[in-house]
Amino acid sequence: MSKTLLIVEDEFIVANDLRLILTEAGYKVTGIAASANESAELITREKPDMVLLDIRLEGNSSGIEIAKELRAENIPFVFLSANSSQRILEEAKATDPYGFLVKPFRKKDLLVTLDIAWYRHEQSTEAKLRQEALLQDKLKKASSEAITVDQRILKIVRQLQSFIPFDLFISAYKETVTNSSIDKGYLRIGFDEYQFISKKELLIITGLKESEVTADPENAQAGETGISRGRTEKQEVVSTLSGLMTRAFDLQSYLSLSVSLNDGRSVQYFFYSRQENIYTDDHIALLDRLNDCLTEVGETLYSDAATSSLALPDIFGQSLHQEMNDVRFKSIIGSHHLLLSALDLTAQVAPYNTSVLIFGESGTGKEKVAQLIHTLSGREKEPFVKVNCGAIPPTLIESELFGHQKGAFTGASEKRKGKFEQAQGGTIFLDEIGELPLGMQVKLLRVLQEKEIEYVGGSSPIKVNVRVVAATNKNLEQEVAQGRFRLDLYYRLNAFPITLPPLRERKSDIYALALYFADKFCKEFNKPFHGISQSMADELAAYDWPGNIRELGNILEQSVILNDGKSKLELKRVLARVEEKEMGNGLTNSFEDIKQIQRETERSYMISVLKKVKGRIRGAKGAAELLNIKPTTLEAKIAKLNITKDDISDDQHTY
Repeated sequence: MSKTLLIVEDEFIVANDLRLILTEAGYKVTGIAASANESAELITREKPDMVLLDIRLEGNSSGIEIAKELRAENIPFVFLSANSSQRILEEAKATDPYGFLVKPFRKKDLLVTLDIAWYRHEQSTEAKLRQEALLQDKLKKASSEAITVDQRILKIVRQLQSFIPFDLFISAYKETVTNSSIDKGYLRIGFDEYQFISKKELLIITGLKESEVTADPENAQAGETGISRGRTEKQEVVSTLSGLMTRAFDLQSYLSLSVSLNDGRSVQYFFYSRQENIYTDDHIALLDRLNDCLTEVGETLYSDAATSSLALPDIFGQSLHQEMNDVRFKSIIGSHHLLLSALDLTAQVAPYNTSVLIFGESGTGKEKVAQLIHTLSGREKEPFVKVNCGAIPPTLIESELFGHQKGAFTGASEKRKGKFEQAQGGTIFLDEIGELPLGMQVKLLRVLQEKEIEYVGGSSPIKVNVRVVAATNKNLEQEVAQGRFRLDLYYRLNAFPITLPPLRERKSDIYALALYFADKFCKEFNKPFHGISQSMADELAAYDWPGNIRELGNILEQSVILNDGKSKLELKRVLARVEEKEMGNGLTNSFEDIKQIQRETERSYMISVLKKVKGRIRGAKGAAELLNIKPTTLEAKIAKLNITKDDISDDQHTY
């Protein structure tokens, strides 16, 4: 049976051409609408399988308003557009379209885009149903295991985390007859690490006495339907349990579900987040679908047999993660909630073949996340090929990506495979995708759509099975609005975006990262690690880190090199504030400026040591001994820093 399709386009010639192409391709075009009002009537009457939707339309309403309605009706749609402002692009992106076509487009591009859109729609719908069915099975199984209630709740918490993000989960059980309640929960402290929290732990954290805490009003945050969401309230005087949690853990928003059990009992499930407005209509709809399941879970959790063993050993301050903590995440250092949210998305998308676009400033760890996606996927045994799009000359990038035939251009003395073919069966990581020339963007888009490449100088296409993960430190919406990045390629890559926070927004992770780098470089340079001085720790915490984690690593490497191996690490210079430090005639406004300052400081120190020992590296009282590093390491540093004989006053000595 042919799929039905509605065209919403106010240019008659364009709309009619689309109708002819689609009819010839086997689609049944149910109609052409030139405005939002016409489209609303046709959608209601015809119930199309899919909609081709121009963003700019006649009248006051745009295609974006129609898209919101289509999303609510679960009808897939593909946007059409010639050009758009950044504001329009951001609004269009928020509707989560199934595809995007930039006018003018080829017939093949149109049909491939529609095929991809329909496939995504079917797969996302079926996958969602399968995932939710599996989730319900896991929740029911966890609630009935032969372990304590608290351990069951922990298993439930872990299952829910990837569907509903939270930093604190509370299960509040209430006995109406006895008017007693049991509130238990888990605070997230790592990717798969949770700390048990109850009223006792909360009082310890806040330093209050039990008599100073008032009970929450019954169903204080539950709506009429049993589901509620909103912002947490932060009064100056907080005495309720929910108020204490809000203040103690800096919670910004909540989502709750209240279910009624037998015999007048009830359970409220609370999801709290440190992020504002994180809970959406989709989360509410999910809880609504899970209502019966979570009611059954509540009945099982708090049955008479279970409630007789509610007590849990005193584990406050301990993390519970032993049976599920994934060692593959060990390479990611930190537990800030913004980082954990990004890792949650990483874990969710990794098993699928969906394209991923990673946003983040330079040095935030985009390559590590890309590698993690590959490792967690079914492609982990196949190649992971990295490409820095900004480092390849425009004249060579097509050959670098797609390969070339012998004699294809001057210097092509032999046939050579490109990066896509090298990544066959695996993952290709396109870093700095925003630097890709416009001409190559068109060719990359076709490769993504048609799953085939063509050698430079070749005449026959080659099928490729490659998952694409791209990354950028640019604002691609702005690049699109200014005509430097193709809109259709942006939407094709942006099927699943992940944003990594800059280090200045996750300062609670700085010390853990510093310890990691200090230990790493001490081992590399064969030096004992005696810790980081308090003054250095304070400086690191106060700094804004324009170069992010990469800059922090470089600072720690320098500190280890300049350390005598007998004392705690110290900063040998004051970390320059970006707005204060001048470089030549300009300000220090990039990570490269910071790195240059660091190189100059390290080079000056090396030269002073070499002068002191008259150029001697090896042996007793040589520079390597004074710096407490291997002579070979020192020689490599001398070469890297371009230190020559002329830099040492007594040039008759060699090293």
